[in-house]
Amino acid sequence: MPGGSPAWSHAIHSRQLSSPTDGFTMLRVPDNKANRMAAVEALRQGRAVAYPTDTLYGLGANAFDAKAVDAIFSIKGRPRTQGLPLLIASLADLDRVASDVPSEALALAERFWPGMLTIVLRCHSALPGAVTGGGETVGIRMSSHPAPRALITGLGAPITGTSANYHASLNPTTPVEVERQLGDDVAMVLDGGPCATSVPSTVLDLTFTPARIVRAGAIPVKQLREVVAVAEPSGANAP
Repeated sequence: MPGGSPAWSHAIHSRQLSSPTDGFTMLRVPDNKANRMAAVEALRQGRAVAYPTDTLYGLGANAFDAKAVDAIFSIKGRPRTQGLPLLIASLADLDRVASDVPSEALALAERFWPGMLTIVLRCHSALPGAVTGGGETVGIRMSSHPAPRALITGLGAPITGTSANYHASLNPTTPVEVERQLGDDVAMVLDGGPCATSVPSTVLDLTFTPARIVRAGAIPVKQLREVVAVAEPSGANAP
């Protein structure tokens, strides 16, 4: 509606927060069914939404909306050569974002999903190039938190699962931290309270044989090796 507020803003059960110190105004809303529906509408309109997960707060956009994905890089100040991880709601979504799903991926998914494991696979050609940073792979995870899964199901598409913070800044473990870092570039923050952990997901690249740890995280290598062969981590990724 020209000159008016977007449709999703009228559906929000919230309070508007402002900070004279930081100079932003943002909608922070309780994470409930009604507000998740409003968040889905914002995602449909190409806006970014922050949401709680089982690890950190995530910053979501429709994974198949090239402009919305590009905006995530701008909001975060993230180099566009660094691809964005994606969140899915079910195993059926895997074939929409990955061109090849090996049996090892399915075995890991059965053991660790929903949960704190991101699996790197060959990307599907339907994904915008911005998602992968111009590369050929994409990180995929299924969170155990109901909020992102509800957003994905309602939208009918996977969403970006990058952390809701400015690039290389403090991990966003509370909605207040999301507000402080990202300001009103985000349509809304679904407030699910503080995260239960500040540890990110483990990222495992299955495009290598044996698989390689890209980022050490919540799931230790020992547990991963109970399912697939994993190369010895080195440097910052060593346990």
